Amino acid sequence: MSVALVTGSGGLIGSEAVRHFAGLGLDVVGIDNDMRSQFFGAEASTAWNVLRLTSDLGDAYTHHDVDIRDRDALAGIFRRYGRDIAVVIHTAAQPSHDWALRDPFTDFDVNAGGTLNVLQNVREHCIGAPVIHCSTNKVYGDRPNSLPLVEQETRWELAADHPYFDGIKEDMSIDGSLHSVFGASKVAADVMVQEYGRYFGMRTACFRGGTLTGPAHSATELHGYLGYVMRCNMERRTYKIFGYKGKMVRDAIHSHDVVGAFEAFFRAPRSAAVYNLGGGRHSNCSHLEAFALAEQITGQEMITEYHEANRVGDHQWWIGSNAAFQRDYPDWKQIYDVPMILQEIHAANVDKWVPVT
Repeated sequence: MSVALVTGSGGLIGSEAVRHFAGLGLDVVGIDNDMRSQFFGAEASTAWNVLRLTSDLGDAYTHHDVDIRDRDALAGIFRRYGRDIAVVIHTAAQPSHDWALRDPFTDFDVNAGGTLNVLQNVREHCIGAPVIHCSTNKVYGDRPNSLPLVEQETRWELAADHPYFDGIKEDMSIDGSLHSVFGASKVAADVMVQEYGRYFGMRTACFRGGTLTGPAHSATELHGYLGYVMRCNMERRTYKIFGYKGKMVRDAIHSHDVVGAFEAFFRAPRSAAVYNLGGGRHSNCSHLEAFALAEQITGQEMITEYHEANRVGDHQWWIGSNAAFQRDYPDWKQIYDVPMILQEIHAANVDKWVPVT
């Protein structure tokens, strides 16, 4: 038996990873206690996704309602499967800037402590298994905001001759910048994943994601940007814009393309690898541009409300470079761009996201 162990298996990337690795013939073990509903409320619950995975995959998927902070329970799962575990995909996290400020202890315990718990269990029970960690571009803090950005009609942009025009590389420093409480907890997790790779010779990768998106997102205001744009348009909610004139830029990568990268690493793992992974120049947009696309898809105008102050540590412009990953894994290709992503999110939720009367 070869097992793929996925934390955060009910979430966007976790559930996509469950389906993908089950499709490769692995037995998948999922760990998810639906803390997302505690973080963001009932509309953000991932319980529906877990039910769908269990129904669709049958015996190929085994679910454990376990908190990654619970060391004893987590160790019990790792002991049970032991060296049958062929890969560990760690997507469980507290994912919001804003929420972290409300409860820094929980944020750090989940993001940093939970990651350490996963790593130590891999070391003790299945040290040969590659560890794929969902990190974030927020490990760079607000340093991207120091780039010489130029204001255009619908977005902020870099000059074409700037070294980062094709995307920010992993050589950008994470020091001397404002990270937010969330960013700091994710830095701790990111560095620990690297350290277990180097110190213990484990095969680990930190994927520093941009905007990870797709139809399986339980989109809510504090997390799930493109999904929430579409949800607001379809349900006639007011979308709150925080600063930068709504021209802040995000690259967006579909969950299908993300787990394709995970598979590539799984098949040829390295030690202490660090990769930016996002939409890059292939798939990016500003908030204003996303609004326009949503309006084209639905035929309905966005309802928006502008707030001058930006979120603490928020990026004014982020387009990441996938060059390092593509150099190591040249067969990996992106498929989705922003219009395709929004069209799919709309189609997947057209019967669910309707105005409340």
